[in-house]
Amino acid sequence: MMHEREDSDAWPYRDQMVIADEGIAYLDGNSLGRLPRRTVSLIQDLVNQQWGATLIGSWNAHWLALASRIGDKIGRLIGAPAGTTLVCDSTSINLYKLAWAMLQHAGGRRKIVTDRANFPSDLYILDGLADQSAGQFILHSLDLSGCEPEAIESRLEQAIDSDTALVSLSHVHYKSGYAFDLARLTRMAHERGARVLWDLSHSVGALPIDLIGAGADGAVGCTYKYLNGGPGAPAFLYVREDLHSQLGNPIQGWFGAHRPFDFSGAYEPSPSIARFAVGTPAVLSLAAIEPGVDLVLEAGIENLHHRSIRMSEYLIAQFDCRLAELGYRMLSPRQAQRRGSHVSIGHPNAWQITQALIERYRVVPDFRGPDTIRFGITPLYTNMQDIEQAIGGLVSAVRERSFESFSPERYGVT
Repeated sequence: MMHEREDSDAWPYRDQMVIADEGIAYLDGNSLGRLPRRTVSLIQDLVNQQWGATLIGSWNAHWLALASRIGDKIGRLIGAPAGTTLVCDSTSINLYKLAWAMLQHAGGRRKIVTDRANFPSDLYILDGLADQSAGQFILHSLDLSGCEPEAIESRLEQAIDSDTALVSLSHVHYKSGYAFDLARLTRMAHERGARVLWDLSHSVGALPIDLIGAGADGAVGCTYKYLNGGPGAPAFLYVREDLHSQLGNPIQGWFGAHRPFDFSGAYEPSPSIARFAVGTPAVLSLAAIEPGVDLVLEAGIENLHHRSIRMSEYLIAQFDCRLAELGYRMLSPRQAQRRGSHVSIGHPNAWQITQALIERYRVVPDFRGPDTIRFGITPLYTNMQDIEQAIGGLVSAVRERSFESFSPERYGVT
């Protein structure tokens, strides 16, 4: 199969990242994105000048607008108008805040519908909300594993009924890479009177998203994957503008107040998206998000998606030619419109193969139990050479039995 080697020369954004060793094929950007070069200089200025020299004066000059300014930029990537997206807290906390807020308007409905294989933190949050409701709400987790796309949507259609208060799903499944039809499922839920809350953590910055076009009620997502915001970077949340005045924040912190610097003893929520803020933002990690978001905007989400599809389809074609006969299984959807920007491959010895890839073949994917190896294609900087190196490593690990040198005992961050 032909591929575009000249792509690395024509595509300028890989050079915008800090790459300490070009010999390593880094395919774990769906867990932690690379460091943008601009972030290094920004943090130096923030620490030395904004904090070191200007001190408290930097709140008004630089810091107070960060959460909304970066939120508006992320909004451009998810089809959200200005003033509807805010950077704050973590994905889990934001999911809790918005799910709680939507459930306060359930109108007697009891069901919270989700995917049993959803990201565990999302399930924990939703299960905790159901437990805290003393029986008012029941978590209904669907087993969608192994279903074909049509069957998945059919199962959801059957589950979302007149008793459903909230549907909460990840746009792209963290393990398989399956991409839900966000617009269709949102419309389906609304036709039945349910609210929908999307987790965009594995799609923002890699796939085109149109929340306003879909009529989505709310969304959350992280910034340290395809947006390259840095380890543990603050997350974001989106709330449709007409819901701002209806939905309350269960954590009434001073940055969510209408006039926080009046220091009033009585809480009055901000009329804007700022009502979903809580405490003082972590400025160092918050500011570090912006360069990565800027790079994604400059590259263009449609261009990035096109690159992602081209590279992932090359990987899948190579799987068919070279990997299927070695006992590997394709776990991600083959249809591009049903796939996010990572490709998951299964093998009974996946953990050992992952260690062999890292230690022997200088390929960094990640492992998800019990038998999944994920290859994150971060179109901002991943190139075809990375994909070829990964395929070669997968072939050698099995043909040469080099994976047997590694213990099947799992350890460390996976």
